[in-house]
Amino acid sequence: MDKKDLGKTSIGMQPNVAGLLCYLAGWVTGFIFFLIEKENKFVRFHAMQAIILSVALIILMFIPFVNLIAALVGFVLWIVMMVTAFQGKKVKIPFAANIAEKNA
Repeated sequence: MDKKDLGKTSIGMQPNVAGLLCYLAGWVTGFIFFLIEKENKFVRFHAMQAIILSVALIILMFIPFVNLIAALVGFVLWIVMMVTAFQGKKVKIPFAANIAEKNA
């Protein structure tokens, strides 16, 4: 998917920038963009996936012996998801993508 094919947003922001910002502060920015963006499915997909991903990582942080691995994996995923969203791509995280696509 090219950045030109991402369509317009109802918030007047470039979709790839909005997609990146969905991940910036985890579920908080994901929730904000999910509420304010009503038209663009690319942004709504990334917003919902950011919510699901960050909530899952928060839950994993409370499990002993898994929390360090979850933190490292979460940090890498956070960077990868922001970069790929800015590039106009949809990387589908297995447990989150199906829910995100249904709600986008």
